[in-house]
Order: sequence, then C-alpha cells, then structure tokens
Amino acid sequence: MIDVCSTIHRFNQTREPERLSMKYRNMRISPFIFLRATCHLFYERVAPDLHALPTPLTWCMGDMHLENFGSYKGDNRLAYFDLNDFDEAVLAPTSWDLIRFLTSILVGAKSLGIDSDDAKELTKEFLFSYQTVLASGKSRWVERETSTGLIRNLLTAVKLRQRCDFLDHRTIFKGDERRIRIDGKKALAVTPSQRKLVTAFLKEFAQHQSDKKFFKPIDIARRIAGNGSLGVDRYIILVQGKGSPDQNYLLDLKEAVPSSLAPYLNTPQPAWESEAHRVVAVQKRMQAVSMAFLQPVKMGGKPFILRALQPSEDRVSLDGSVSTLTEVKKVIQVMGEIVASAQLRSSGRQGSANADELIAFAQGKQWMKPLLKLSQQCAKQVNEDWKTYCKAYDAGDFQIDLTGHS
Repeated sequence: MIDVCSTIHRFNQTREPERLSMKYRNMRISPFIFLRATCHLFYERVAPDLHALPTPLTWCMGDMHLENFGSYKGDNRLAYFDLNDFDEAVLAPTSWDLIRFLTSILVGAKSLGIDSDDAKELTKEFLFSYQTVLASGKSRWVERETSTGLIRNLLTAVKLRQRCDFLDHRTIFKGDERRIRIDGKKALAVTPSQRKLVTAFLKEFAQHQSDKKFFKPIDIARRIAGNGSLGVDRYIILVQGKGSPDQNYLLDLKEAVPSSLAPYLNTPQPAWESEAHRVVAVQKRMQAVSMAFLQPVKMGGKPFILRALQPSEDRVSLDGSVSTLTEVKKVIQVMGEIVASAQLRSSGRQGSANADELIAFAQGKQWMKPLLKLSQQCAKQVNEDWKTYCKAYDAGDFQIDLTGHS
C-alpha cells in the first residue's frame, strides 16, 4: 500500500526549501499540476501494470504530458515545436511515455475546457496519430513552414520576437547595464556563495570556448520554472553575449538528478558519464534539432545541464476558453506525430528497438485498447491521490518553515 504523503516527502527531502514550498503550494491548485509534480508517484503506482504490457523498448522522455511540448530556438536559430523536457529520460518500453501522456489528457480535461467524453476521444486521436507516423517508419519535424493552427501561431510569435524584447521582459536596467528581474515568480536572488560558485564555473567554462567574452557573467539568479523539478539547483545567467545591452544572452543552468523512473524499470540502462550526459544525449537523439547551447557540464562536483533559457510561455495555449475543441484536437494529433518521430529518430541506439521493430509494433491491433483502459484507471488514481494530498496540505503537513532561509 502506497502512503501518498510519505512518498512525496521522501522524494523531495533534499530540495531547496524556498522553491519546494512553492512546489507544494502549486500542487494544491489542481490534479493536473499535481500529476506534473509527482512523476515518481505516478510510475510507482503504474509500473506493475506497464510491465505486463509487451511493447518495444524506445528512448523515452519519461515525463511526457501536455505541458512538456513547446517551442524553442535550435542551434541553427530556427524555431521548432517539439518535446522539451528530458530530465526523466530513460530506455523503457514505449508504453511508459504513452500512458503518462494519455493520463495527462484525462486529468487535464478541466483545464482544457472539455468534458470527460471529449478527453477520451482526444486520447484515441493521439494514439491514432502516433500509430500512423510510427507505421510509416519516417520521422517528421515541426517548424513554422510545416505547421498549422495554434502551433503555427506560436512559432510565428517566437520568430518575430526580438532579443531585446525578451531581455526587457526578464531584466531591468541599473545604470547602463541589465540585471535579472527578481520578481519571486520567475527568479529569486542568489546567495553570495551561489553567485561565487556560478561565476567561477563560467570563468572556467569560457576558457574552453572560442568566444570567451560571450560567457562573461553580468548577473545570476535562481530560476523558478516547472513543477516536478522545483527545488533542485537551477540558475538564470545573464551573459555578455554579442554585446550589451541588447545582444546579451540568458542561459539556463540546471542540476541533473537521477530519473524518477529508474527504480521501477527492469531494463538495463547505459553507463552514462553523469546524469547530465544522460539527459543531453537522449534529448539530442529524440529532438529534430538540438536547443541552442545544450551540453552537459559540471559545477561544484555536481552534473548540470547548460542551455539557452527556454521561456515558459513558449507553449501552445490549450485553454478551452480561448481554443476550440477542433484546435485542441489538431495539436494533440501533432503531439502524437512528434512522439512517434522522436522514437524513430532515436531507434536502434543502445538497446532501443530498430525502425522495423517499431513499424511492426505500430501495425499491430492489440496494444491500443489496454493503454486506453489503463489511462482511465491512472487518471482516477491521480485524482484520488490529489484529494489525499490536499487534505494533508490543508492540515499543515506540507508547510515548510523558511525562517532564516535566504
């Protein structure tokens, strides 16, 4: 029998208190946010059922849900719509990614502005789209010229966004120099020791880059982003870039921790040099084009992932109050295409099924129904776990004393 509250406490016990308090507060808001923040709990519950479903091994992002698709500028400076969070990435049966995404549709139905019957139809649409591309054996990618509807609107906005506009949104001026905007929503101030640590890392990192001045730090802050990872060490870094003030760059430096799926897998995993190498390697395999600056690094003896700052706003709005069911359905279909494409792109690598095996699986007729049924069971369980959590939170079981914490 799983004790929901004890499991959550145990998983988060090493997290930074200030941002962990934010995470716990966010989890109270809705079952969808709770789902996003408790990947470890989700797989602890569903792993036995997933092991009973014979599906091919693929590279999985691990935490696949509606909010982990978005736009970003690749290292070729073009904007893409793709999977964009690989912290939990592992080699696993494909059903592990599929079941989490299907469950996210059902649990997120209210935020999508749709009823449960429409949500069930969307889960089928996702699987049909996934099956079609996987059976074709040909991966696709989504950029502005190949996109339509809400996704095209998003990618057009990203393309038209000027660097200085983005910088103005995330920074303020002090004299002639920019400083990161400390607003308590996207950024928190760093301690002197944290500033010293990150500055020393950048100085060493720059020595191995062709343009050393590019990575000269101007300002550093702790980043607030996501739900599941809130509380791990993460920084926003404002660097010189190509020149101040409007050609500065914002970087994201995030600690890499073990995948929360790992304890529940029966599949041997590659011997990665570090957790950061795992995340970056799988991300580069699965994405059509890599994010700018994406690479594994080490700071203070810990593995970190360095990349260009990914604005949390660069996601398709699936809010039912502003998007029609037809528009939402199209986005869900594209997401299915993206997942199949990512699996094909990374096929035959370090134990994952090859393209022929994936094609054969997709052409089968027996795998969809069990996944759809299991996703409904999972959604019911998530809602029950959320209610249990809310009662405990309201009783003060998840309150954190921040007295004296800087």
